[in-house]
Amino acid sequence: MEPGIRRAAASVQLFVQIGAEHGLSAAQCLEGTQLDAAQLFDAGSEVSAAQELQVMRNLQQRLPQVPGLGLQAGLRLRLSTHGTLGYAMLSSATLRDALSLMLRYLDLAYAYCDVRLESDSRELRILIDDSGVPADLRGFLLERIAGGAYALAHEMLGRAPEVRRLCFRMARPAHAAHYAQLVGVEPEFNAGYNLIAVDIRLIDLPLPQANALTQRLCEEQCRMLLNRRRTRSGVAGQVRDRLLQTYDRMPDIEQLAAALHITGRTLRRRLEAESTSYRDLADEVRCTLAEGWLAAGLTVEEVALRLGFSESSSFIRAFKRWTGSTPGAQRGAAAQ
Repeated sequence: MEPGIRRAAASVQLFVQIGAEHGLSAAQCLEGTQLDAAQLFDAGSEVSAAQELQVMRNLQQRLPQVPGLGLQAGLRLRLSTHGTLGYAMLSSATLRDALSLMLRYLDLAYAYCDVRLESDSRELRILIDDSGVPADLRGFLLERIAGGAYALAHEMLGRAPEVRRLCFRMARPAHAAHYAQLVGVEPEFNAGYNLIAVDIRLIDLPLPQANALTQRLCEEQCRMLLNRRRTRSGVAGQVRDRLLQTYDRMPDIEQLAAALHITGRTLRRRLEAESTSYRDLADEVRCTLAEGWLAAGLTVEEVALRLGFSESSSFIRAFKRWTGSTPGAQRGAAAQ
């Protein structure tokens, strides 16, 4: 997660609505953010991470009597709240594909935590690392992620998802019993990790609104949007975006330079000025995609094919060069 990337204002709009339902004015919800309510409804309005986190803090401090504010906010999230990313997920072939896509574009979502996937023969596990967010908001954010994951899965599947387990590092709150009513399971609190586990049988079922063309178009828009929002822009950002678009048939540096209307020599020089190289960026993109797909349960052969390797053995050698371990070892660790 890159905290410097701005997000769409839709989530803050939702917080202001929740605050209003409990008697708060928009000004009270937005105190300390330098935002006003009119800004939130401007087309293309964006907010910083610091601004959205401050709105969460305002709600938490002003509404201590309201149990599970984060959970309430999460359960109200919709795919449309996530804009293009939400529509890309909705049109994905399976829940596994939708989750994998969300992880690739997590900086367009509202998690503010690092997230990764693990799976075995029984369940898919979403592991959430909250160590990088303010301590006073961890409970709020974890509950919003849990509620949001449930709500989005419900919308994509067209029915309530079967949640097998919820585990949180935070202490047990007074409203813990509400979870069973809202998401069907009561969490384990004071756990050693934050985890959402769903039945493995759900993740490869065809999604009712799957559409390959729509998904591809929406993902392309996600790439463009994320690239615009990245705090580190420049030539490296353009190269990374091009490589994400063509991960299964990556161009060589001369082809990519031509697409950017510069020479290969100029591209090398500009990347060097940004302390990177074409090979570093290509390896970074391939490695990130491979790790995500392996964690989501794809086989080594399937990942190799997606990345354009003609043989699995070539992919295995490349993966070991990128990470120091084999794809099989990574899949085995994820399954434990």
